[in-house]
Amino acid sequence: MSRIAMMGVFVLCLSACAEIYRNHGYVPPAEDLSKVTVGVDTRDSVIEAIGAPTASGVLEDSGYYYVQTRFRHYGARAPQIVSRELVAISFDRSGVVRNIERFGLEKGQVVTLQRRVTESSLEDKTFLRQLLGNLGNFDPGTLLPTEE
Repeated sequence: MSRIAMMGVFVLCLSACAEIYRNHGYVPPAEDLSKVTVGVDTRDSVIEAIGAPTASGVLEDSGYYYVQTRFRHYGARAPQIVSRELVAISFDRSGVVRNIERFGLEKGQVVTLQRRVTESSLEDKTFLRQLLGNLGNFDPGTLLPTEE
């Protein structure tokens, strides 16, 4: 009888040391994110397509953030982060999707997993840079009257 009790205690001790994984948060899968079109969809259509965000930015024109973290619990040790993923959707001032980015955590470093961005040729240029860039793009002959 004592042998059975010892085996029971041994099995309980082994099961207490089993790894347990817990997931926190939500990140939409890639196929759901593909339903969101950069430059077309708005804040409301994003929520309709992939659900409400885990968090949103502090400012009005800020973006939506979807965060998922997976923890591993092992015995009496403190939980360890196994994986973390973040999807950031940013909007322009009119509320249209400007950028969709997917980040991951690998060896303690943030890694960009996927990025879809609409780029404007004017966004990075100052007025002076645009002015100087156009100096070589005109033909002086168009400024002078032509004889016909």
